[in-house]
Amino acid sequence: MGALPTAESLPASVVTREQWVAWRSEERSGKATKVPVNPATGSYASATDAETWTDFATARAYADSSANGVGFVFTAADPIVGVDLDDCRDPDDGTLTDWAQDIVERLDSFTEVSPSGTGVHVLVEGELPDGRNRHGDVELYDDARFFTVTGDQLSETPGALESRQETLTAVHAEYVMPDDAGGGASTDADSEATADAVDASGPAIDGAASGPGNDLGDEELLSRARSATNGEKFERLCVGDTSGYPSQSEADMALCSLLAFWTGGDPDQMDRLFRESGLVRPKWDEPHFADGATYGERTIERAIAGTDEFYSGSDGSGGSVSGRTDPMDGAAGSSPVEAESEAATVSVDVVEELEAELQRLQSEKAALEAELEAEREARQALESEVQMLRADDSGDGGWLQRLAWW
Repeated sequence: MGALPTAESLPASVVTREQWVAWRSEERSGKATKVPVNPATGSYASATDAETWTDFATARAYADSSANGVGFVFTAADPIVGVDLDDCRDPDDGTLTDWAQDIVERLDSFTEVSPSGTGVHVLVEGELPDGRNRHGDVELYDDARFFTVTGDQLSETPGALESRQETLTAVHAEYVMPDDAGGGASTDADSEATADAVDASGPAIDGAASGPGNDLGDEELLSRARSATNGEKFERLCVGDTSGYPSQSEADMALCSLLAFWTGGDPDQMDRLFRESGLVRPKWDEPHFADGATYGERTIERAIAGTDEFYSGSDGSGGSVSGRTDPMDGAAGSSPVEAESEAATVSVDVVEELEAELQRLQSEKAALEAELEAEREARQALESEVQMLRADDSGDGGWLQRLAWW
């Protein structure tokens, strides 16, 4: 991307909020991934932890020397919705595709070019409608996510955030909601987006491996998963943090196991959410088995097969836990929050044990390294003493010569 945005190049209603992070691009298995960074510590930031955010000036100052750019975090407390349109802009002449031009013109609010130059971001005031938040190259955020911000404003768009609730609802219905879920009229642009979605998502997941499913939309699912007792682990995996795992494959399985629980074993939703995480890599779509199954398909199948309890819930309501045959012992008497927390822990108990064992081994390694360092220092001290004694003995009558004579 080019120069960092200035406060003057962005809407004041965004700049004045202390919801800023830095971001840097990290290569993971050959794929560049934008990772949020806490400007105060230089470690990973979280879109669900306000302690890792800061004001615009601080984030920009850090990015100027130690990161690739700045990002804005969406929260439930603000009225801001981000509309992300991917693969819709010619980076050479700035021309937008017809469907993207339609969305930008109808929302008529602050719009900027994305860091890649091939997409655009629209920021509006409103409330994200219920249901899914992504379809093809169109994605909408309003909570627990962050936008990379460039300040490279698209010409002929307003410099401020405009209130566009009615239009936002219409765009969501036409471009994001599937036709069979009561969405708006099917348009050429919508059909084009659907085709793009098929091409981008890779082979469909085999429906033979699935659980009971539930009615949670993507955003609601992510919110509940991040609020569970193991939400911190879920968030780390979502941003692509594989620390604590022997390899990324184990991290892939850990995230898929969590997604299997929260999606009710819905393989398509699992695949979609995994592709939005920092763990996705080209290997996900590569055939790795004799029957032609891809690495991603088989990972999802194994995660579902290894999950005995699934979350049952829907947007705007509580939830419970269901098993393949009977509910988990004690779940019927638990509150929805207790049930989801308990089951989320049970669904990844093997991973928890492996992590505990890894931490123990790392502690032992640290202790051995400390002992080795102490021995190294003692050896250096002895060598220094010997050198001093040899220096004293360099003249006639040195103590080593006298000792030899005696």
